[in-house]
Amino acid sequence: MSLRLNPLRWLNGRYWRKRYLLSRLKLPHFAGLFADEPEQEWVSLDCETTSLDPKSAEIISIAAIRIRGARIELSQQLSLLIKPSGTLDPKSIPIHGLRHQDVAQGLPIADALTQLLNFIGSRPLVGYYLEFDLAVINRQLKPWLGIPLPNRSIEVSGLYYDRMVSAYRPDVDLRLDRILHTLQLPLLDRHNPLNDALMAAMIFKKLSNNPN
Repeated sequence: MSLRLNPLRWLNGRYWRKRYLLSRLKLPHFAGLFADEPEQEWVSLDCETTSLDPKSAEIISIAAIRIRGARIELSQQLSLLIKPSGTLDPKSIPIHGLRHQDVAQGLPIADALTQLLNFIGSRPLVGYYLEFDLAVINRQLKPWLGIPLPNRSIEVSGLYYDRMVSAYRPDVDLRLDRILHTLQLPLLDRHNPLNDALMAAMIFKKLSNNPN
């Protein structure tokens, strides 16, 4: 595959990080992750996990929705159930609502991550508290891919904070329901990864469409 990496980015730290990660890639057919970002395209991402500890949690469900320009493309979505190698933390079951029998017929993690990588390509990733999801994904991804996801990430709570913070209002409530209420967006059923990905996408587009 021929990658279009702009020579003008040679002095950019992100360019050199991509070059380094590309050299560590174990599976060359995923080199498309390093292509130039498609213009005005993003992927909103969310996952549910076996526990709330990013050092040990495994993904049990994952969802992603493509965003193109001003549109959230609901017809371009990915929703997968994944069979963990370990057991579910009983404390997490009331949160995500998935039981052992629900995930028993899920995909192997490598198959699910393969579908995810093909779906996102080189698009930037959008999410609410995305750092946790990416920590779990990357921990499970790196052993067979050789690298973490190289995609740029956009945290919608960070965008919201930047929009709302001021000298007169230094404390900003970053709870998802408060963000949605303030932006006059609908609150969907929580801890369904497809709903959570959609809400993050709506926040992203609302903030993107209303610049300071």
